[in-house]
Amino acid sequence: MIRTTRTVALSAVGERYLEDCRRILEQVHEAEAAAAGSHSVPSGELTVTAPVTFGRLHVAPLFRAFLSAHPMVTGRLLLLDRVVHLIEEGMDVGVRISHLPDSGLIARRVGQVSPMVVAAPAYLAQHGTPMTPEALIEHTLIAQGEPLHGMAWRFTEQGRRSVALTPRFLVNDVQAAREMAIAGFGITRLLSYQVSQALDEGALVRILQPFETAPIPIHLVHAGGRRVPAKTRAFFDLAAERLRDLDRNGWIPSTS
Repeated sequence: MIRTTRTVALSAVGERYLEDCRRILEQVHEAEAAAAGSHSVPSGELTVTAPVTFGRLHVAPLFRAFLSAHPMVTGRLLLLDRVVHLIEEGMDVGVRISHLPDSGLIARRVGQVSPMVVAAPAYLAQHGTPMTPEALIEHTLIAQGEPLHGMAWRFTEQGRRSVALTPRFLVNDVQAAREMAIAGFGITRLLSYQVSQALDEGALVRILQPFETAPIPIHLVHAGGRRVPAKTRAFFDLAAERLRDLDRNGWIPSTS
C-alpha cells in the first residue's frame, strides 16, 4: 500500500497481487461450481444489469419468464443508467446500448435503437414544426440526462452536425421527459424504444427524421471464462431470443 496523510492506494506490486488473487478466486469458484453441478443445471443467484427504462420495459419481463423456467435460480436485476463493470461489481450479464469498446467480454448483438426528436401534435399545431435541426433554437426543448448549459444535439453526417441548445426543462428521468412532451410542453429527444408506444398511439410525432443519426446497437455481454455457469448461458440465450424478437417488431418505428 502507498499511504499519505489523506489517502491509501495500492502500489504497482499491490495491483498485480490483487489481480492474481482475483484470478485464483475465480478458479476456486469455478471448481466449486463444477463440483456442485452448476455448470450443467441452472442454479444459484443470477445478477443482471441494464439501463433503467429498457430494463423496466424489457428485461424484467424476460427475467420473470427465466425464473419461472428455472426454479433453482434466484435473480437480482440492477437498473442503472451507467456502464457497470461486470467483474468488479459482481454482475453475470449486462445489457449495453452502445457501440462496444474492445474488451474481454463476450458480446452478442440483439438489436438496435435510434435517437428520435419528438413532440406532441398539439405543440406542433401551436408552434409549428421545425424543418431543420437549427430551427430547434426557436422552440421549447425538454432534455433528459444532459447539462442545462453547453448542451448539443448531434445529427447526421456521423454525428458531426451539432446544434448548441439550451433546454427549457431538464430532467434525469426518461419517463418524466416523455410525459412532459406528451403534455405538449415542448420538443424532446429520446431513444426509439422509449417513445415507440407513444408514437403508435399518436401521442407523439417523430420530427426531423431525415437528420437522424445512425442507429445504436444493443448488446448482451457476460464475462466469459473457461466454464460459463449454466444459469448465465441459459439466461443469455433466452434474452437474446426475446430481445431479437422485440427488435424485429419495431423498436425503431417506420411511421413518421
